[in-house]
Amino acid sequence: MQSGWEMPSQVDTDAWNAQLKEIGEQYQALMQDLLARIAPSEAADSVYSDMRESFEAGAKALAENPTLLWQTQARLAQDQWLLWQQGVRSMAGENVEPLIQPAKGDRRFKDEAWTQEPYYLAIMQQYLLFSQLVEELIENLDGLDETRKQHLQFYARQMVNAMAPTNFVATNPEVMRQTLETRGQNLVDGLARLREDLENSAEGINVRMTDRSAFGVGDNIAVTPGSVVYENELIQLIQYTPTTEKTFKTPLLVVPPWINKYYILDLRQDNSLMKWLVDQGHTVFLISWRNPGPAQRDLTWADYMQMGPISAIEAIEQACGEKSVNLMSYCIGGTLTASVMAYLTSTRRGRKVKSVTYMATLQDFRDPGDVGVFLNEQVVQGIERTVEDKGYLDGRSMAYTFNLLKENDLFWSFYINNYLKGENPPAFDLLYWNTDGTNLPAGTHVWYLRHMYLENRLVEPNGIELDGVKIDLRKVSTPSYFISTKEDHIAKWNSTYYGALLPKGPVTFVLGGSGHIAGIVNPPHKNKYGYWTNSELPDTHEAWFEGATFNEGSWWPHWQAWMTDNGYVDKEKMVPVRQPGEGELSIIEPAPGRYVRQTIPEVLGQAAADTIESVAAANSSRSKKQV
Repeated sequence: MQSGWEMPSQVDTDAWNAQLKEIGEQYQALMQDLLARIAPSEAADSVYSDMRESFEAGAKALAENPTLLWQTQARLAQDQWLLWQQGVRSMAGENVEPLIQPAKGDRRFKDEAWTQEPYYLAIMQQYLLFSQLVEELIENLDGLDETRKQHLQFYARQMVNAMAPTNFVATNPEVMRQTLETRGQNLVDGLARLREDLENSAEGINVRMTDRSAFGVGDNIAVTPGSVVYENELIQLIQYTPTTEKTFKTPLLVVPPWINKYYILDLRQDNSLMKWLVDQGHTVFLISWRNPGPAQRDLTWADYMQMGPISAIEAIEQACGEKSVNLMSYCIGGTLTASVMAYLTSTRRGRKVKSVTYMATLQDFRDPGDVGVFLNEQVVQGIERTVEDKGYLDGRSMAYTFNLLKENDLFWSFYINNYLKGENPPAFDLLYWNTDGTNLPAGTHVWYLRHMYLENRLVEPNGIELDGVKIDLRKVSTPSYFISTKEDHIAKWNSTYYGALLPKGPVTFVLGGSGHIAGIVNPPHKNKYGYWTNSELPDTHEAWFEGATFNEGSWWPHWQAWMTDNGYVDKEKMVPVRQPGEGELSIIEPAPGRYVRQTIPEVLGQAAADTIESVAAANSSRSKKQV
């Protein structure tokens, strides 16, 4: 059987030498780029420090358990002996069963060479056995508290997955074949792409996930017709153009997250939640958040509340003449909306909202999942020092962090495709959105990390104070609808569920299939994933799921029925549609507006230009005074 290592019978030595020279030059330039960027922020330093302390704690715990250490060494020796025996039998022509198979869903080893060629079969099994050994070793360690063990498991997983044979030229059969076929041109192209991506990264490497030239905001994504009818320093308010003859009397305000752009809810016409809501007869308004820079460094959580949903509610009253709205929120936009609801309740303005919907929203941060590894006291202090200097957290750093939560799917697969194979990633709108990040202002972000993730104060009675008002989620009587997703790794449903137990008003909790994005952006016509319902709200999420009923299809129609059946929108009292600009608010510009088009380089470039201009003006003023 031919091995992936075998060179062609005729080798053009001069061509290979030329390619090797080009690869060397690209590699040398890459090393220079890396050395120029080798001063990480204090936030990154704090992560490295936590990683070191986690491994030190693990090593100490293992040293104190000699039995486990001996068992692990014996297991490793036994695995090597079995692999050697298998290799001998395989070389003798015998068909042998692999000692271990990749886990279901592990797409790294899909190439036939991993099972058909003895060399690659041995490498794969060696790696999988080692991965399994590390996982079981850490799980069996005693003497570590659960938080430290979770950190150790996460860091070990990152290192083990980084060591996968698929990530290296010589041990990846697909890459080896391509290298031989192209005489290394794939490596030349890959190094060039790596340098480009490095230049467009903040910390780490933000690998290119899609063909960015294939998409344009307002051109082929975020194209649901509408107009910007209100704006302030922080938001633009979009009012969508109606598609029905009549509309529900109570308008709907959508509060998306400000980590990434709003148009995850309006990617394409066939999966746009915004278009679907308009088509159901809602008068839909949506907040488009500004991409903040250094000038917005002092914006607080209370500013996001006042200049975001509260200002939008007041603007909607001007646009429609309606004193109340229905609220729909997503992710951190939902956490802010919960704060708004508690604030309005404490200031006796809760009736401004008839119903509130939380999509994949954390209010109780008891279990933030793997993202909690990056949010311990030491790391948060590092982030605080970093953003204090800059005035913001670069959104590209946040994107890199989130990608490491699913490192094989969201980092290493693109690393192999882009840098080892030298290929362009295909056009994919969801991944275009995923790489279209936003900055996070210092005054808001570090407060959020400390008060929510570290101290979990939002669930405490009067644990949070906003604009001098102490808030309590338990006092909120507005009817609420919670939709979480079963495989969410960002807002885990076993935490979001406990947020649903807080309000004193009527609550409906629904659990969708899939994850943080696909489980929410799940249009009915695709009939995918399904969702679970349970009319009861027991004390634990396990008890809720045990008594839940599975339903086929999308949760969107279930939400619409909840709205109409409970009278939060009245099918019998629909009114003539409202066109943008018909009320007291004039049209500022067509949707999607300016704010959503702001990129991180543009924001930071403008900030630098403003700084240079102000310094030049100050110098000029001083010169005139001296004259």
